[in-house]
Order: sequence, then structure tokens, then C-alpha cells
Amino acid sequence: DLAWVPFTYSLPARYLATHDAGLSPLLLLLFSLLACFGFYLFRAANSQKNAFRTDPNAPEVRHLEFMETKRGTRLLTSGWWGLARKINYSGDWLYGLSWSLLTGFGSVSTYFYPIYFAILLVHRALRDDVACASKYGDDWQRYKQRVPSMFIPGLI
Repeated sequence: DLAWVPFTYSLPARYLATHDAGLSPLLLLLFSLLACFGFYLFRAANSQKNAFRTDPNAPEVRHLEFMETKRGTRLLTSGWWGLARKINYSGDWLYGLSWSLLTGFGSVSTYFYPIYFAILLVHRALRDDVACASKYGDDWQRYKQRVPSMFIPGLI
């Protein structure tokens, strides 16, 4: 990780150091807004889950709906987590994709990180799904019926 992460994160910046992306101001704005949205989605979803775990009666999360499991735990079924089971992954990936989009479309190498990251996140989500099915049993299937999307509401 000490070499891999800095290498993959820095590819878009290294490309831009020697190439002009040639993007219009509108595209620069749109891709920058995508970065802001991805970051917001990632942080807001994770913060909501953390706040609920810390104190489910806190004013900012007490309105959230949840499903009580046989294990005595609660699975959120509203708010960000009612939209998709891995909504935070979607925000994280959009943020990473925006770094590559800002390099334009002159090189596929600048898209290595979002491609690699998508594969990593899908694999992690599938692995988590198996682990949760084992951990929660029938409750996990009921939860998946209430929150059918994994990443993007209504699509995936």
C-alpha cells in the first residue's frame, strides 16, 4: 500500500503536469461539482450511519427507519442507507472518477484508478453481502427486499 496507493492516486495529476486536458470551463465546473457531490455523498452517508450507531435517539437520526434483526442489531432502511446498501461506495467512487475526468479524454491511463477502484468496491460489496447473509440469516434477505439497490438507487 505504501507504493500502490500514492502511485494510483497521483496518475491524473502527473498526466496534467505534462498535458493540457483541453476541457471547457463548463466541463471543468461539472467535473468539479461531481467531485463535491461524491465527497458529500460519501461523508454524509458514513456520518449518518456513525451517528445512528452512536446514539439512535440523537435529533439528526431519530427520524430514520430501521429494521430490528434477530441478533438485536438495527439495519437502517431510510435516509442514505434506504437508498442503497453501499451508497457510501458510490460517493467514494464518484469522487475518484472526478479526478480522472478532470484529465480529459486523451489517455486511458488516467482512468486506471476509477476502473481499479470499481472492481475493488464491487468485490468488497459482494464479499460483504455473503458475510451479512451468514451473520443475519433470513433478516438479511428481508433487508435486501426493503433496500434492493446495492450502489445506485433503482439501478444497481
